[in-house]
Amino acid sequence: MFDVGERIVYPMYGAGVITGIVEKDFLGEMRQYYCVSLPYCRLEASVPVDNCEKLGVRKIIDPSRIEEVITVLKGDTEPMNPNWNKRYRDNTERMQTGNILEVAAVVRNLVRADRRKPLSTGEKKLLNTAKQILESELVYAGGFTMDEADDMVESNI
Repeated sequence: MFDVGERIVYPMYGAGVITGIVEKDFLGEMRQYYCVSLPYCRLEASVPVDNCEKLGVRKIIDPSRIEEVITVLKGDTEPMNPNWNKRYRDNTERMQTGNILEVAAVVRNLVRADRRKPLSTGEKKLLNTAKQILESELVYAGGFTMDEADDMVESNI
């Protein structure tokens, strides 16, 4: 599915590069794993090759789709559940899809909610994770620095 050197997105972790493909013993069965360097969350991950689709691992978006992300960031705030626990679960589920437009919507909604009234500690952490995921993909897709990606996100919300 992917080759060494390809840039991918690992939902809930962000964008990274496949640095190798290795075989490991898992419960007595040899399985192939992608070694993925995720520099923006400072993580090295092993992702089972045969579970990539289920986990939502995908290639980085084409640079031409960055405008779609900006459109979502500029879009209307969606109504969110008043119950913080349900809202947190809903946003987490959206992020787990791995769809950059869903992640952008979560970032937009949470940033605007935070501007109105400070978010809870858990939602602040979720917002930071969502921004890191979104911005790390923009870095790879558009050739931006992390600061430039952050400025792009913030200025379009």
